[in-house]
Amino acid sequence: MKKEFAVIGLGRFGSSICKALAEEGMEVMAIDMDEDRVNEFSMIASHAVVGDTTDETVIKSLGIRNFDHVIVAIGDNIQASILTTLILKEAGVKKITVKAQNDYHEKVLSKIGADFIIHPERDMGRRIAHKLVSNNVLDYLELSDEHSIVEIVANERISGHTIIDLDIRAKYGINIVAIKRREEIIVSPQANEKIQYNDIMIVIGADIDINRFEKKLLG
Repeated sequence: MKKEFAVIGLGRFGSSICKALAEEGMEVMAIDMDEDRVNEFSMIASHAVVGDTTDETVIKSLGIRNFDHVIVAIGDNIQASILTTLILKEAGVKKITVKAQNDYHEKVLSKIGADFIIHPERDMGRRIAHKLVSNNVLDYLELSDEHSIVEIVANERISGHTIIDLDIRAKYGINIVAIKRREEIIVSPQANEKIQYNDIMIVIGADIDINRFEKKLLG
C-alpha cells in the first residue's frame, strides 16, 4: 500500500527527499512558499502547493493530518521550522521528521514532540570523516550518538578465519549482521562462516568497540 508523505520546504534537502520518495512510487505533497520551487515539482510530486505552513488554517486546508509522514525540511528559518512542527503536532500528524539546523534547534524540536530529528550536514560530515580516516571502511551509518552500522572490508589478516575463530562478539562487543560476498549477501552469518578476502562485513555496535575492532584486526 502506498504511503502518503508531505514534504515542507523545497531547498536542497527537501527537494532530494521529495524526488527520492516520488521515485519509490509514494504519494508526495510538496509544499513551499516559493512559487517557482513549487512549479518545479508540479510534475514530480503527486501534488505541489504554495503555502505558508506557519499558518494553522493552511495546514488544516491541506488536510496534512491525514498523511502518514510529514517531513519538515525548512532551510534557514528556525522559527518557521519550530512553529510548523508545533502546528503539525497539534493537528495530530502521525509521524513528523524535522531537519535541525543546530543543537539548540534540536532541543526545542524534541520538547515539542518531533518524532525524528536529523542533521544532514553534520551526519554526512561524520560519515565522510570516518571513511577518510579508515582504509577499510566503505560506509558508515550513525544509529545514535554512540552506535553505528559500518561496512568493513576484510583484509588478509582475518581472511580464512571463521567468525567463531575471531570471537568478535566476546572480544569487541559487536556483531556481524551480514556479509556481502561479490553478488551474494549472507544475512545473519553462522558462527562457522569463514571470512574471505575482500568480503564486506556489515557490523553493528558501539562506535568505541567498532573502532577497537578496526584498529586491532584491520589496522
